[in-house]
Amino acid sequence: MAHDEVVALEGVPNPALSFVLLSMGWFVISKSILRTLAPQQARVQGPVTVWKWVNTANSLIHSFFTGFGALVCVYFHPRVAENVVSTYSDFSHRLVCYSVGYFIFDFLDMLMNHRKRSSYELMLHHVFVLSCFILSIVTRYYLAFTIISLVVEVNSIFLHWRQLLIITRTPKTTLYYRTVSVVNLITFVMFRIVTLGWMTRWMALNRILVNAAPYAVGCVSIAVLMLMSMILFVRLLKADFHNNSVEKTNCSKNSPCANNNKAQ
Repeated sequence: MAHDEVVALEGVPNPALSFVLLSMGWFVISKSILRTLAPQQARVQGPVTVWKWVNTANSLIHSFFTGFGALVCVYFHPRVAENVVSTYSDFSHRLVCYSVGYFIFDFLDMLMNHRKRSSYELMLHHVFVLSCFILSIVTRYYLAFTIISLVVEVNSIFLHWRQLLIITRTPKTTLYYRTVSVVNLITFVMFRIVTLGWMTRWMALNRILVNAAPYAVGCVSIAVLMLMSMILFVRLLKADFHNNSVEKTNCSKNSPCANNNKAQ
């Protein structure tokens, strides 16, 4: 069922809470299953590393379903890009509920199991995302805008995939790692930077279409997410390319290192 205007849903019960709780339950079960599937490379490093692997794998599952789900929404209901305020579809609503359930679950998972600086950064990210997503599923307005933001998750698939390789200590010099790293950067620009840029432009040009409170929440959230994305992009470049080039340079000046690399 799809509607061009949310007003068509007046009097229709909103199942948002039920679907959010179902989503949280899904990820609780997923976490339990993934814990049994954690690879030996993670297990030998201790319980903290196992938790990181499970948490990242769970995040990858969320990104896969929401990223490609968002693309499906845009493809079959192209009005999401034309009227981002009141365009509505049941599938879009359920998809955002699924994402809200994940972000709440992941926030609590990090809060209880991994109180580190990196986790606090992610929890801050989750707070800003949830402030927009919850507003969207409760009011059923701005749902199309939220769906467009989920296109970012296409990049997150490769971002989490890369992290899983790091956790299992896959050498950065392997073709496997380098391929995932390059695809991650390409999709970072295509699906994250471009999407957030489009959202920023829309907010700037359509101030009159959005109420004051949602507009303030949207502007602050997008600004923070864009800043965090740019910082993350720089970190990725340094970690996967700058550091590698430095290591290769140092290695070329050190014959034992060069000999070791040939042996590997």
